[in-house]
Amino acid sequence: MKIVIMESLGINENDLNQLIQNTNHDFEVYHEKTFDEKEQLNRAKGADVLIIANTPLSANVINNCPNLKMISVAFVGVDHVAMEACKARNILVSNAAEYCTHAVAELAIGLTLSVLRNIPRCDNRTRNNQSKDGLIGHELYNKTFGIIGTGAIGTATARIAQAFGCKVIAFNRTKKPSLEEMGVEFVSFEEILKKSDIVSLHTPLTSETKGIINKAALDLMKPSAILINTARGPIVDNAYLADCLKEGRLAGAGIDVFDIEPPLNNDPLSEVESAVLTPHVAYATQESIFRRAKIVFDNIESWCNNKPQNIMN
Repeated sequence: MKIVIMESLGINENDLNQLIQNTNHDFEVYHEKTFDEKEQLNRAKGADVLIIANTPLSANVINNCPNLKMISVAFVGVDHVAMEACKARNILVSNAAEYCTHAVAELAIGLTLSVLRNIPRCDNRTRNNQSKDGLIGHELYNKTFGIIGTGAIGTATARIAQAFGCKVIAFNRTKKPSLEEMGVEFVSFEEILKKSDIVSLHTPLTSETKGIINKAALDLMKPSAILINTARGPIVDNAYLADCLKEGRLAGAGIDVFDIEPPLNNDPLSEVESAVLTPHVAYATQESIFRRAKIVFDNIESWCNNKPQNIMN
């Protein structure tokens, strides 16, 4: 069976070779990603299985790969894959479920602390021999920490927030008894926005969640509250969020994901001092990247053994 790795998986060559040698398949490996469909087709056309990370894969590419039977995605989200085309051709799509749970949860808390304690601005002041004047921060302890989306990452974030002494409340389509046993209170969408000092987003990007943090939602938040987004950019109306921050209607934001990535210089949040921005790095630790590659290969072997896992369609 021919397997094409369409882009770098982020692990070193020795680790990649070891994963390949543990299989009985033919591999074609590309280390540089490409957004050019003609080049993608050139790479993928003879593949039985494709491995991709976060490079978009269109219906045109999928439909012009006659042997394609499976796509193993080295990412949690699969919104960059033309899923309808996969369904129409009965092509299995699997994801790297939970590979970055701890990495993303830790960055969500890290962004929270960075915003509350003005860490980036304090760093800049220190490097320029300036004082802390005007940069007195806030404690995370005893704050109400709201989590929207209580999957694996949301649950991990809740545990860390509790360890910091926060009261954790959550919104999810279904309540989770395991979280309720931890003392997490499930509330309505409107309540979590009104009551939280920190709102942290952990939902996938779907037609239902796109734009869910819009003008109406942001207007419900307390002026002293902060918003953390390590999920997906289009979940939030970043232009209106920037206005809220500039006008003091929200205290701060920690944003790791954007509508366009990498974010452009004219992104509405790029010049907002009270926003701490990172370039979609929440998942990116050495531990999580290797875990991701291992899951991608395991997905293929499980599928070959008629026991598919992490199925997304």
